[in-house]
Order: sequence, then structure tokens, then C-alpha cells
Amino acid sequence: MVVRMRHTKSHTKNRRSHHAIEATSFSKCENCQELKRRHNVCVSCGFYRGMKVIDMIKKVEKKQKKAKAKKVAEGK
Repeated sequence: MVVRMRHTKSHTKNRRSHHAIEATSFSKCENCQELKRRHNVCVSCGFYRGMKVIDMIKKVEKKQKKAKAKKVAEGK
């Protein structure tokens, strides 16, 4: 059976033209001038819109402590 009101290939592709993936946009952090994703906390310093949101020093220390504990556990 043939579809009566069939869409052409060009009509289908025109409809899907807005499905293209856009490149991620970056901006400079106001605090440390590193590139960061827009509308997100800065990964290097933990600031967002001029306010400190995440204490990055504590986060790094916690990560190192966890890695050290894992290394000790594997050594047993």
C-alpha cells in the first residue's frame, strides 16, 4: 500500500534542520579568569556569579583522602 499524503525527503530534512547539535559556549570566570561553562559553577575556584558556592580546597582534600584509603585497602 502506498501512503497517500507522503512527505518528500527534502520536506523531512527541512523539518529536522533544527535538530543539529550546537557547540558548547564558554565564558571566563569572574574570579579566576579560567574558561568555564556558562551558567555553571567554576570548576577551578568554585565561584558562581561572584559568590563562593563550593569550597574546592576541601573537595580536593576529601578526594585525596578517599584515594589514599582505597590504596591502603587494596594493599591488604
